[in-house]
Amino acid sequence: MNSIEHQQRVADLIGQHYELLYRVSFRLTGSVADAEDLTQQTFLTAQQKLEQLRQTDSAKSWLLAILRHHFFRNRSRAAKQSVRLDSLPEPSCSTPRSDGFDSEELQAALNDLPEEFRVPLVLFYFHELSYLDIAAELSIPLGTVMSRLSRGKEHLRRRLCRDGVETKPPQLLARQLP
Repeated sequence: MNSIEHQQRVADLIGQHYELLYRVSFRLTGSVADAEDLTQQTFLTAQQKLEQLRQTDSAKSWLLAILRHHFFRNRSRAAKQSVRLDSLPEPSCSTPRSDGFDSEELQAALNDLPEEFRVPLVLFYFHELSYLDIAAELSIPLGTVMSRLSRGKEHLRRRLCRDGVETKPPQLLARQLP
């Protein structure tokens, strides 16, 4: 593959999958800057390893696997760094809106979830992967995916109710994208 074809394939991947990867990144990281970095990191790796993509119809799964790899690698690096708790800003309390919750409230609730529940929820509701696809992506049994989704939804429901926010069906949660 010559340089022009390579650049065109990368441009096509970015055009087709940027928005989706950014949304998944944002839901995983909870930060615009981190989501942008993670998305760029994903496409940079994809550009460097484009020859590994054999079938273009599997590009979405391939890119998600790269994104997930970078997310977990970045998380493990961040966990090794210590931060003094007194240097962190105080959490701000927001008054619930009368029409439910906004994207920030949803993101805060997602951020409060343990990672083992947050990742399957994001993949299922925001990326619309099937249970089997999630099991394959995370290398866990199907039953584990189902139980983590159930427990994650329960954690979200309790958190949103605790904050005095009216709960919405998960399908509507997925539409609350930035």
